[in-house]
Amino acid sequence: MAVDAIEHAAHHVAHVAVAPTHSEIPELPNVITVLSEYFHGNPLVGWLHRWENLVFSLLVAAGLCVVAWRYGRKPSVIPRGGQNVLEVLVESIDAFVQRVIGPAGREHTPFIGTLFLYIWMSNLSGLLPGCKSSTANLNTTVGLALVVFCYVQWVRVKTLGVIKYLDHMAGSPRFDDIAELSLPLKLLIIPIKGFVMIVLFLLELVGEFVKPISLSLRLGFNVFAEDVLLAVLVGLGIAAGVMIHLPLPIQLFVVPLVLIFSTVQALVFSLLSSVYIALMLPQGEHH
Repeated sequence: MAVDAIEHAAHHVAHVAVAPTHSEIPELPNVITVLSEYFHGNPLVGWLHRWENLVFSLLVAAGLCVVAWRYGRKPSVIPRGGQNVLEVLVESIDAFVQRVIGPAGREHTPFIGTLFLYIWMSNLSGLLPGCKSSTANLNTTVGLALVVFCYVQWVRVKTLGVIKYLDHMAGSPRFDDIAELSLPLKLLIIPIKGFVMIVLFLLELVGEFVKPISLSLRLGFNVFAEDVLLAVLVGLGIAAGVMIHLPLPIQLFVVPLVLIFSTVQALVFSLLSSVYIALMLPQGEHH
């Protein structure tokens, strides 16, 4: 009976500490979920809980803006401290983008760099007590992927123009090779080429919409899996620590892996975005 009571208490403690939102999926509590648990029915807390992913997204964006303003408003000729770190980071991102896109990539470094820093900080924010990784939610990752999609299309239209852009989408069809053919062959080949042109256009259109879907799903589910892993380990540490009346920090053993995976996911998203931009540029402008 004593063993059963201990197991029941351990299960209850782990459940409360890991999933205060009563979700079936383990989730570490954050400031907003704790407030919603203790102030259930409060309109403001309920609104914050409904939009908690947006709240933490805006907090990360605001933090990046503050850091950029702090060290960018009056840069020193000889960089020191935080400015030195930021300059090294910017130079590394610029070199990364130019290796993928080519010399023309410097124009797109601010966009790719902003994506990388925002996703990186959002991924890592889940390690801070009381915070949450907004990139573990598909609403955030789909929004980021749609931004990349619109930017890529804008780059193509700006570079080629609308007519050449649509021509590229249709496979750049040409009819010069049938100019010397007889009229019956022309009447046969022209509809075939027209059909192929329509098929290629539709396939290219579908491919353009698949890219943001793959970007959002890859980032969202990988970060979500990391958060679930941390929540499960925290619950196991609390449950195991009931016996000795001291929670065991089991999750600390996987924190280095989470740091690596969070960085890799931000790099992969930025890399794929750079590749999509490179594919939209004329062949002579990138490697």
